[in-house]
Amino acid sequence: MTVPTDSTRRPWWLDPLTGGESSGLSNAEVKVRLARHGPNVFHARRERSLLIQYLSRFKNPLVIILLVASIVSALSGEVINFIIISVIVLLSVTLDFVQEYRANAAAEKLRLSVAVRASVMRAGQPQEIPVSKIVPGDVVLLTAGDLIPADGCVLEAHDFFVKQALLTGESYPVEKHSAMPPDSATDLQDATNAVFMGTSVISGSARVLAVKTGADTAMGEIADTLTRPSKPTSFETGSRRFGLLIMRLTILMVMFVLLANAFFHKPWLDSFLFAVALAVGLTPELLPMVVSVTLSRGAMRMAKQQMIVKRLAAIQDLGSMDVLCTDKTGTLTEARIRMERHVDADGRPSERVLELAYLNSFFETGLKSPLDCAILEHQHIEVGSWNKIDEIPFDFERRCVSVLLDNGQSRWLVVKGAAEEIVGLCTNYEAEGTELRRPIDGTALGDIRTQYHALEAEGFRVLGIAWREVPRDHPHAQVSDETELVLAGFASFLDPPKESAAPALAALKQAGVAIKIVTGDSDLVTRHVCAQLNIPVTGVLTGKEIAQLDDYALQARVETSNLFCRVNPAQKERVILALKARGHVVGYLGDGINDAPSLHSADVGLSVDSAVDVAKEAADVILLERDLHVLHAGVLEGRRTFGNIMKYIQMGTSSNFGNMFSMAGASLFLPFLPMLPTQILLNNILYDLSEIAIPLDKVDAQETDRPRVLDLDFIRNFMLAIGPISSMFDFLTFYIMLHVLEANEHLFQTGWFVESLCTQVLVIFIIRTHGNPLKSRPHPLLTTSSLAIVALAMLLPYTAIGTHFGFVPPPAGFYLILGGMVLIYLLVVELAKQRFYRWSARRS
Repeated sequence: MTVPTDSTRRPWWLDPLTGGESSGLSNAEVKVRLARHGPNVFHARRERSLLIQYLSRFKNPLVIILLVASIVSALSGEVINFIIISVIVLLSVTLDFVQEYRANAAAEKLRLSVAVRASVMRAGQPQEIPVSKIVPGDVVLLTAGDLIPADGCVLEAHDFFVKQALLTGESYPVEKHSAMPPDSATDLQDATNAVFMGTSVISGSARVLAVKTGADTAMGEIADTLTRPSKPTSFETGSRRFGLLIMRLTILMVMFVLLANAFFHKPWLDSFLFAVALAVGLTPELLPMVVSVTLSRGAMRMAKQQMIVKRLAAIQDLGSMDVLCTDKTGTLTEARIRMERHVDADGRPSERVLELAYLNSFFETGLKSPLDCAILEHQHIEVGSWNKIDEIPFDFERRCVSVLLDNGQSRWLVVKGAAEEIVGLCTNYEAEGTELRRPIDGTALGDIRTQYHALEAEGFRVLGIAWREVPRDHPHAQVSDETELVLAGFASFLDPPKESAAPALAALKQAGVAIKIVTGDSDLVTRHVCAQLNIPVTGVLTGKEIAQLDDYALQARVETSNLFCRVNPAQKERVILALKARGHVVGYLGDGINDAPSLHSADVGLSVDSAVDVAKEAADVILLERDLHVLHAGVLEGRRTFGNIMKYIQMGTSSNFGNMFSMAGASLFLPFLPMLPTQILLNNILYDLSEIAIPLDKVDAQETDRPRVLDLDFIRNFMLAIGPISSMFDFLTFYIMLHVLEANEHLFQTGWFVESLCTQVLVIFIIRTHGNPLKSRPHPLLTTSSLAIVALAMLLPYTAIGTHFGFVPPPAGFYLILGGMVLIYLLVVELAKQRFYRWSARRS
């Protein structure tokens, strides 16, 4: 099969296809074309070798400064310092690389399990393959709900409608067919025989020959301009502000140390190394690894609970989520819809209504809704001599679908849709059979509305069924044909509430997550479901009311409303953006073609494995079971990961920061450096090793009972509450070393190294829980690693390695004093922590 080429400037869709084979490519040909054209992605991501990935870790500015400093030490004759600094840097970089690589690999494997796939013909057989594997020349099989995976020409189409607003701005679906357009069709809008990557199939089916893939597609050419970076989520904003806080503190302290040492005329190389080591000690360089490993482990645990995470940071946002917007179908209800009644405009049972509804659903080629399935399953009806001529697919503006049918004697347009919209399109209604029609005047209109409102009040979802006869030579159905219809009646459906919904809603409410129902159904139906599930209705906003509100007025109303009914996709997105503007962290659960904008706009987009490709591609998290209990488990997991990340942040900004502050202060009055640069680096890496197990640690139940966000004010206040305690005990250590033990330079540095490492490692058992540390058991690996590091710090001065770092064995009395100081320090920190959380609770 030959694909059109770029030999001229003519658009490729105007070049006739040659070959015409429809069995697809052979496996050998696929390999050749994949090598020639590359993967079907906008920006091909070259997988770097492990060595390159490892070496890239050395681009960290602090690592570069340390390596330069070590080289300077070697050139100055300090070879031991050069070896020690180099080994410590190597260990730190390797530790970070190994942990983060394993975490990312595990997360990528999960993402691939829910990647969008496409159906293609290969060697005469249909196959499901990842979209990235499609090559020019592939024959792609498309049906309603699919994302179009490449630019291509239509080989065969059946009522094939595509939404391509992303590229052309056209709001309505466009019909595509295999006929060649005229030579004047040089614009995308005029390419009636071509489909374009990234657009979506609204209805029908087609076989398409892939012509262009990846960056060569129309979407690929403008991908950088179309792909607007999404607004940072709450966790990303908090992380960035935290990084800026640490950077400012580090710069101020390092500048202070350099100026102070210069003023006292201390050796410049030692002062420089000391300042750099201080910067390393202040920087939470393990934070990216802790975040990656914690999120990765969270994703693995969520996978066991039937949730696949596509964007790791979404786990944090899921835990911080305090508002969940969702439709009721399948979430609050069973999604096992059954047809209950089919009545005429006067409320009498009508087989005529059932027949027309059946014909519409039978011949419709769009994505079958649960209502269509319920109609077709309710009763089999012979379509007889009816044949479909054309159709107008469903869209959320018209809220109806029409099919043009012919039985050899007459031609009818049969329309099915939302009751309110259908009634508005009708001028007559059937009464006591098809022959007797009555005009819809003011009185009749009131009676008809009373009929379907009564059905909705009983909890039924109601569709209006209407029709009109058109001339036999009427070739195509158009939106303008949906006027002056004859109302046949109404079809009503029942979707019973889920038994699990009520307890799941109660659990989410207990966890601080408010549920807001955003639905296309009427407020009467939605209120009925809420009553069955004991959901109090605090306020209702309809699509018509939302359309009349500006953004500021909507922001005021969304706070007090929890039902949003008769809303279209654009209005759903406005509701989500209004909630975000009010400071909420918003999740959105959707599975339809038109849910993509809302999934993108929410802090965390949630979809289900059975969703259409468009929704799955836009979502951050995929639920393998559409059950709010699964979502509740995911919320708790998100809060657990957040809690473990916060432990590391609180450690780094309290005890660790206090020690570094003490170090900077000590350099003012000591005639020597309070700790050698190599000792600071060793202290830092041993501290990091003790905290590797934090991602495995348990989180207290009270830390998962409410949504939490990365609050910079909270972190700063915690640092100011706990950090000075660490500094106070450091200065007490200075006094004991200098005046009680009369320590020289090496003994002073040894004693403070041991004391600082013991306090900042053991305090994790206090900080890791909001409650009593004796009642909250840490993970065994965290306990083992922390105690092992403390033991190593105490034994190191007695080893040969310790002498290379400048350590000397302390007297036995030092350890007795150290034990008492550490116990008092931990007790004081516990008291300060409890006081801080009580004060913090009163403020909130």
